[in-house]
Amino acid sequence: MGAWRGKQGCGRSRCRNWLHFAASVAQERREELGRFMGSIRPRVRGKFLYVGEEKLYVRGVTYGPFRPGDDGAQYHSPEVIERDFAQIAANGFNVVRTYTVAPPRWFLDIAHRHGLRVMVGLPDEELRFPFLNDGRRIRSIEERARAGVSACSGHPAVLCYVIGNEIPAPVVRWYGRRRIERILERLYRAAKAEDPEGLVTYVSYPTTEYLQLPFVDFVSFNVYLEEQKRLEDYLARLHNVAGGRPVVLTELGLDSLRNGEDGQERVLGWQVRTAFASGCAGALIFSWTDEWHNDGSDMEDWAFGLTGRDRHPKPALGAVRRAFAEGPFSPELPWPRISVVVCSHNGERTISECLEGLLDLDYPDFEVIVVDDGSTDATAAIAKDYGYRLITTSNLGLSNARNIGIDEATGEIIAYLDDDARPDPHWLTYLAATFLSTDHAGVGGPNLTPPGDGPIADCVARAPGNPVHVLLSDLEAEHIPGCNMAFRKACLQAIGGFDPQFRVAGDDVDVCWRLRQRGWTLGFSPAAMVWHHRRTSIRAYWKQQRGYGRAEALLERKWPEKYNTVGHIPWTGRVYREGLLQGSAWSRERIYQGTWGSAPFQSIYQPPSEGIWSLPAMPEWYLVILAFAALSALGSIWTPLLLALPLLALVVGMSVAQAASSAARASFTDSSPSRIFRLKLLTASLHLLQPLARLWGRLRGGLTPWRYNSPGFSLPWPRTTTIWSEEGWKPPEKTLYAIEAALRAHGVAFRRGGNYDRWDLELRRGMHGAVRLLMANQAHEAGNKQLLIFRTWPLCSPSVLGLTLLFAALTTAAALDYAWAAATVLGGVAALLIIHQLQQCATATAAALGTLQELSEYHRVRDRKDLEE
Repeated sequence: MGAWRGKQGCGRSRCRNWLHFAASVAQERREELGRFMGSIRPRVRGKFLYVGEEKLYVRGVTYGPFRPGDDGAQYHSPEVIERDFAQIAANGFNVVRTYTVAPPRWFLDIAHRHGLRVMVGLPDEELRFPFLNDGRRIRSIEERARAGVSACSGHPAVLCYVIGNEIPAPVVRWYGRRRIERILERLYRAAKAEDPEGLVTYVSYPTTEYLQLPFVDFVSFNVYLEEQKRLEDYLARLHNVAGGRPVVLTELGLDSLRNGEDGQERVLGWQVRTAFASGCAGALIFSWTDEWHNDGSDMEDWAFGLTGRDRHPKPALGAVRRAFAEGPFSPELPWPRISVVVCSHNGERTISECLEGLLDLDYPDFEVIVVDDGSTDATAAIAKDYGYRLITTSNLGLSNARNIGIDEATGEIIAYLDDDARPDPHWLTYLAATFLSTDHAGVGGPNLTPPGDGPIADCVARAPGNPVHVLLSDLEAEHIPGCNMAFRKACLQAIGGFDPQFRVAGDDVDVCWRLRQRGWTLGFSPAAMVWHHRRTSIRAYWKQQRGYGRAEALLERKWPEKYNTVGHIPWTGRVYREGLLQGSAWSRERIYQGTWGSAPFQSIYQPPSEGIWSLPAMPEWYLVILAFAALSALGSIWTPLLLALPLLALVVGMSVAQAASSAARASFTDSSPSRIFRLKLLTASLHLLQPLARLWGRLRGGLTPWRYNSPGFSLPWPRTTTIWSEEGWKPPEKTLYAIEAALRAHGVAFRRGGNYDRWDLELRRGMHGAVRLLMANQAHEAGNKQLLIFRTWPLCSPSVLGLTLLFAALTTAAALDYAWAAATVLGGVAALLIIHQLQQCATATAAALGTLQELSEYHRVRDRKDLEE
């Protein structure tokens, strides 16, 4: 115990000495600050870093740590560092990463003279040991972090501050990720308090990939993978972890002692190229030199350096220099010609910014076609001023305008951009690179909210209903939104372009489904980003969501099999919002850690938003609220119905709780707690408003829970149908495929039976009634003929049956209590439920029998022709 107290005392003494030193350095900083006031600090814009208006790709190398000198200095002399930095800069590097705490000002001055920026390491050694339950220790770490930032604050050579590096997975597992996340956020806030304009990051690694740090300015990872495909796949995952923020690889490397200098040269070359091609904002090589010191000893048994201990260059240095010089892509690639199509209707407010962004595109071969879809404002005049090709039409809708773009395009790739979106300068480059490296029919990218649009737009960006991409994997998409999508022209022509019935929205979903129906795939490029303005007023947001609701109704009529019984699309992939994975507010996250936390790659998984807690986010939930409100109102004429009031409070409370929980998880950059509270309150209100707006649009478009869309009726009871075929033996699945095609042509929703179901198809004509079909076939005459046997039977909704029984019981109780008005209303509801369910079962039965009749007629005609021949 005495020894432990002694160590604690020494630690406090060192901390006091460090704070005293930091105070003197801070004084020097204040004296020199005026000299650097004109320097431009790096900042984050979407997926990339910028200095002013120039994109900053990090081309870096790690430096140190080295054996401390006799005076305790953690760096070499200024003369040695001057020579090292001159050599580093001469080889095309622009960033140096340090691991020791807060380098001295003269170190930063040398870096600045050579055009280098520094990733400044802050004290994190205490974060690497399981003693984080001591509040005094956390305060000590925070004080040292503040002192380190204060010593460097304002210096133009500072790229960012690193508040921690690879906290060991056992430590994170011991305390739980949420405690570690809170500690790191505390250090982030402390660093920002000392240098508000400085960038702050935390360097993670695959074993703690699951740490969620939405507050850091950009995402940093140390990744050592020596197989190119594995690195490509993992970087795609990191981009989805990062969302709309930059990804910087802070350590890439290979030991030349074990792999040979030729092996190091080969691997580092493709590692750097892979990092840039994936959309990373930069990469740093570990390390500059083989000279490396750790835990009191020099490391002699490895050689990760680009130079030897004597600074003699290895072959890998030249490979890295060439790879950095090419980034993000080699100019020798056979870049395809791209036609950018901008469709606009009364877009004068934003189209100038869109067309300005197109002027800044860095791509060798593209054209811009602006299709003015009958605008009544100055859209056409604005577009004409930019000299782009302008096509003016009457107002025929968005799909028609996009089809005109297909007809007029001269490029083999057609990229669509909304008139309220501004592309990143390398937007086309990343799209084209994905097309070059894959066979995808279409490729999309993220759409992010631009800064400065105002508080309502910031809240709308964090509310549901914005354009989103749906990913089947980290690289393949199920859907890409229309504001940022590109397709091979030949593929669009093969499916006949966009469907003109989608005048405002839904066209992108439809075209993605039709392309995938052809067997083609869609890709996703996380760096092919655009800035997409969100609605800046609640009224505009309401109008947009109403339009999306009407588009959903159109899609359901065209693609009934894509919708479930409730009238929603059960996406196979995962939905992303503002670049981040969208899950339920109460979804249970699970972390894959391996046995005893031994997995080298540990990831967080969120189940899809299913179950009871996802219901309040559905538009139809408001119909449930309305139903309970009506029952409660009937309590004025029959008192027992007032028991519905607690249920009404429960369903309303679930909606409010879901909205509040989602808003609480939203992250805002504002530093004022009161302002953040108001923003989150508005965001919660939008979470309540959006399902109501969607419901209004869906109801107006005919997508109602009581919908049915078949003119035919047939009494719903079990039937057996036989069809004789002389066409020869066919496997049963071919017959079922033919039935599915016929159902799809008639707009009948269906789903296939699963591996454990004793039925083959389920046909629905609404939410509450269905028919199931089972098929058997018998071979005759040595397989030259066959008998097809089909059994169909109706299927009623258990929930509707339960509601019917409930209302029937309430009707009886009201009648026994002589509350005739209430009994009449409740009995009428029960009768409507019975009629509605029978109606939907009858229309589904008619659809099934009609399809089988068509199949039977086909075989009769076919058999007659065979006999005549």
